[in-house]
Amino acid sequence: MLRILIADENEIVRLGVRHVIEAHDDWEVCGEAADGQSALDMALRERPDIVIFDVSLPVLGGILLTRRLHSALPATRVLIFTMASDEETVSNCLIAGARGYLLKSETCPLLEAAFTALALDKPYFSPVVAEILLEAAVNDRKRSSLEAFTPRELQIAQLIAEGASNRDVAALLDIAVKTVESHRASAMRKAGVRTAGQFVRFAIRNNLIQA
Repeated sequence: MLRILIADENEIVRLGVRHVIEAHDDWEVCGEAADGQSALDMALRERPDIVIFDVSLPVLGGILLTRRLHSALPATRVLIFTMASDEETVSNCLIAGARGYLLKSETCPLLEAAFTALALDKPYFSPVVAEILLEAAVNDRKRSSLEAFTPRELQIAQLIAEGASNRDVAALLDIAVKTVESHRASAMRKAGVRTAGQFVRFAIRNNLIQA
């Protein structure tokens, strides 16, 4: 029997989640709570398989609740069910120990899929949340790709990618052509490219210039 604890300050939301759970003979609701502290107390007492709750719970917020549940009950899986769709909130919940993240704006079949995945000790992220995480990962990689560049290298890289010659850049920035050549070589090495065409593609991917 899969035992699930529901926590949400909105009774209608709790009722909706309960309806999904009770449609399965081998799933049961082992408790309901309207705030984070009550959810924690109940979880420590009932030791559910899954706790589903909103990240914006009153009294004890969802991120802190996730962290405390993960510490006290490592076998209990946390499923976040919320309207919060910003990357920072999603990431903070995962860092705290959540195993699943689902938006309230998404459909009931996804809620069933989330319970099923967590019951098998697999993580679950709805398509919208997965897209948020993917975009965040891509942006992090872009930022890390550019962090190695000095401000001058970025400035020169942008101008060269836009088609300026070494002499054009030297004249525009009032520096020697050899200095431009040195910065250009360093920028291309850090970008991991060898040709001008590859460098332009790198610049487009990292939003240094527009395609």
